[in-house]
Amino acid sequence: MASHSDTLVVFFGATAGANGGKLGSDEREIILLVWQIVDLHEKKVGKLHRCLVKPDTLELTEQCKEETGLTVDELLKAEALDKVLQQFEQSVSAEVKCLGRNSCTLCVISPLVIRQAIHPEASKKNLVLPECFFSFVDLRKEFEKCCPTAGPVQNHTISSMTEYVGLSAVTEQLMGVREVRTMVQLVLSLLAEPYNHKFTCVETVKYKFDSGTCSKTEPVDSETVIRARGLPWQSSDQDIARFFKGLNIAKGGVALCLNAQGRRNGEALVRFVNVEHRDLALERHKHHMGNRYIEVYKATGEEFLKIAGGTSNEVAQFLSKENQVIIRMRGLPFTATAQEVLAFLGPESPVTDGAEGLLFVKYPDGRPTGDAFVLFSCEEYAQNSLKKHKQILGKRYIELFRSTAAEVQQVLNRYMSTPLISTLPSSPIMPVPVLAPPFLPTASSTRDCIRLRGLPYTAGIEDILEFMGEHTVDIKPHGVHMVLNQQGRPSGDAFIQMKSSDKAFMVAQKCHKKTMKDRYVEVFQCSTEEMSIVLMGGTLNRSGLSPPPCKLPCLSPPTAYAAFPTAPAILSEAALYQPPLLAAPRPPQTTAHSPHTMAYYPHQPHLYMNMNMNYTAYYPSPPVSPSTVSYFAAPHGAVAAAVAAQPHPAAASSVLTQPGALVRMQGLPYNAGVKDILSFFQGYQLLPDSVLILYNFSGQCSGEALVTFPSEEMARRAVADFSNHPFYGQQVHLVLCN
Repeated sequence: MASHSDTLVVFFGATAGANGGKLGSDEREIILLVWQIVDLHEKKVGKLHRCLVKPDTLELTEQCKEETGLTVDELLKAEALDKVLQQFEQSVSAEVKCLGRNSCTLCVISPLVIRQAIHPEASKKNLVLPECFFSFVDLRKEFEKCCPTAGPVQNHTISSMTEYVGLSAVTEQLMGVREVRTMVQLVLSLLAEPYNHKFTCVETVKYKFDSGTCSKTEPVDSETVIRARGLPWQSSDQDIARFFKGLNIAKGGVALCLNAQGRRNGEALVRFVNVEHRDLALERHKHHMGNRYIEVYKATGEEFLKIAGGTSNEVAQFLSKENQVIIRMRGLPFTATAQEVLAFLGPESPVTDGAEGLLFVKYPDGRPTGDAFVLFSCEEYAQNSLKKHKQILGKRYIELFRSTAAEVQQVLNRYMSTPLISTLPSSPIMPVPVLAPPFLPTASSTRDCIRLRGLPYTAGIEDILEFMGEHTVDIKPHGVHMVLNQQGRPSGDAFIQMKSSDKAFMVAQKCHKKTMKDRYVEVFQCSTEEMSIVLMGGTLNRSGLSPPPCKLPCLSPPTAYAAFPTAPAILSEAALYQPPLLAAPRPPQTTAHSPHTMAYYPHQPHLYMNMNMNYTAYYPSPPVSPSTVSYFAAPHGAVAAAVAAQPHPAAASSVLTQPGALVRMQGLPYNAGVKDILSFFQGYQLLPDSVLILYNFSGQCSGEALVTFPSEEMARRAVADFSNHPFYGQQVHLVLCN
């Protein structure tokens, strides 16, 4: 503490860019350090030291040259920052000892030189700073305490403070020397009569970030929270804390954001100890983490609590052990046990307290999600566990990466409660191939269907069949259709196709408000046309039929999207689970390339999709009892037809002749090139001729591409690794075609 320090080290620094009130905001390196010691007891002053610092990038802004008077040639002869800091430590220690004193504290005119310049640069260059750089006194705040009538801190400058106490201005020309001598005079003036000031207000810089948990009931000041965007996906809370080095982050104040698929989306919410540190963090907008620049914006306490806040006692107990390294495991077999996970990690990575150091993430009904968190007592054990990344457990490869207490809470929140706040950018209106299962009938007004409403969310096909009892025999083949909500979970609705309208009427009369699992279910008779409209996002109730959003007149598509390519759309199991636009498909047609049949839509002016809309997801019946469904993978002939429709089919068809497995990319930017796609799949060593960008009937890029991987295993791994990952800021969906 300064109150117990014998000396003050009056300290000043300048960078190769902006200085003064914007010091450190442009991420420029330090080029000048000046300091002088003041003995607080004897009121004596030591020798003044001025050291130039050689930056890694020898480039000075015009403003810097004008203010400092320095040139590149002068800096070429200087020492690097680590050498200058070593000289600083040695000279200060020697002078303090020579004065017969025991301790010292830095004194600065503004915290910027410590928080925004020294600590960030030392962190990037992996330099160990002397102990004295972790505490300091701000001369402006000390002056405000001593002279409260002089005005608020933010209005104080060196000249205004010296003028207030009646000191004359220093005539020194050299930058740094002038400021330090003025500050020394001001310190001596405050120590003397009539002020007799004691320097007691010491600010500190945290040595490291403290992880921890946050309760949803904890108050969080919105003036202390920021959102950081553009982070590398593998960034940990410690990496983010290092980016904000010099600023004090609250305990457990880093919350990594996840997207709808549970993967990190390159964003984090960070909570600081006060508004002053938050404002300094905003000055690091577009500073770099490695080769990536990070965007920094204001956020709210409510947003932070949605990500990091929790109420789970299980999580609190799991995270109660201090100073533990957290590793996240993803992709575990659903049948994996604690002992199997411990055996997978091996004796070189002992888990804290054995099975007690494992937290399996589960759905509310107890089903495993494939995620787990592991606690390790030290960095060495965690590093050993990370060597198991993508090794096989059972029949699945497991992903391991560093995690945080906030991420543990967020993953639990995601599976146990409502969805998290949306952080995905909205997608533009664009034409996409319309896919339809081959087992939906042509829409008609015949009322031979029934709608079940109010089903228990845990209800399955067998429950519906048991609910219908003797009427099960009157269900058409493939006639049971579950409906999911926009989060991909059961909506409580289902449609059933009956053999005739009389059978549908009979079921509606007999089963209406009949109980299923302690809930009564409403049963209404409807037509296949009404069923299709509801599956497209419309509503069907006793008051009548409301059209889906895509049928509303105000959403008429622009002329550029008036038609679709005539090439058949590829049908795959993965494609069935996309939000589809369901309508009457053309009758199945057999291709010459495959004995299978495939349904697709003709190009029609009114068919298009707005990707911003939440269409009702369609969930076909699984292969059981009367509602058995046969899934068809995309026939190779269909892909060939799509390739044949390209501007240069002869050259493009080479993508089909290559051995391996084909992956279809959807949602690409229209200006994406082959090089961009190869860069996206870096690490898979693909060749340029393995990529085919698809064009629509107008010769314009369709936002899709076909990529050939050397093996099916590699293709499946790529789909698992990169599906829904950002492609230059745009979400991309991957589908395995064969």
